Amino acid sequence: MEARAERPTPDGLEPVQHEGLAKAAIIAFTVIPFLGVGVAAWQAWSGLLSWSDLVAFGAMYTLAIVGVTVGYHRLFTHRSFRTNAVVRVAFAVLGSMAVEGSVIAWVANHRKHHAFADREGDPHSPHVDHGEGVWGAVRGLVHAHFGWLIQYGQRAQPRRFARDLLSDPLLRAIDRTFPVWVGAGLALPFALGWVIGGTVDAALTALLWGGAVRIFVLHHMTYSINSLCHFFGRRPFATTDESRNLAWLAIPTFGEAWHNNHHAFPRSAMHGHRIWQLDPGGILIRMLERLGLAWDVVRPGDKQRASTATR
Repeated sequence: MEARAERPTPDGLEPVQHEGLAKAAIIAFTVIPFLGVGVAAWQAWSGLLSWSDLVAFGAMYTLAIVGVTVGYHRLFTHRSFRTNAVVRVAFAVLGSMAVEGSVIAWVANHRKHHAFADREGDPHSPHVDHGEGVWGAVRGLVHAHFGWLIQYGQRAQPRRFARDLLSDPLLRAIDRTFPVWVGAGLALPFALGWVIGGTVDAALTALLWGGAVRIFVLHHMTYSINSLCHFFGRRPFATTDESRNLAWLAIPTFGEAWHNNHHAFPRSAMHGHRIWQLDPGGILIRMLERLGLAWDVVRPGDKQRASTATR
């Protein structure tokens, strides 16, 4: 039998292996948490919700969102600060538990987003090739929020966009073992429920809230950065894309929703620039800096902000 030749791919795009299996996994980790939210709502309505379930949700949400916003995004993608190998590994593992993809693939796609923000080549822009009018806007928002995950049209090639991570043996190992860390992110709330409640029922409901519900909420919070924060909100800085600040989304995304600030100063470790722009991710980085666990923290100066501000 003749070997099938690989189809050529556009420059900077990642060829997809086992595409059907990958799409099935993405759909499963979207549908199952959604069903879990339905079960959790019934549980709460029936008065069966316990404080251990909320502890499991809060703890796992916080760990995973920190892994994404501080680890995947500010540390690995933009190199906004430096830290030691132990902290790097911890952030990579916590980011993997968010079930948003392995660390190297996530970083490559986000760097490609910045390289082509809201232009042809952006993996998840709501503004490119989606048509005009209300229907075009809806199609664009759906694509940016979730659709791009299963379309593969502009997936980034790590050899082009994440070569520095590919040269790091620790990150390559965590990237290859991504399913293990997803499993760990489900085992932890189960164990927490068992320790607090002492029964299998307590462990299972903690898994429901710290696993399925947490994944659902976290996904749609972070997906909203790609969709809502490129469509709605304020633009204090003049950027070449449609990034916007969306204040109400800042706390649940740990500061990511100050998105126009971020696109104006991509390497800045602090996304909130004013005292009222709450940025839990930036606060954590400051804490690490004071403990000597973060250094070379990038901050934009006042003059730089003034020169970039929209007049």
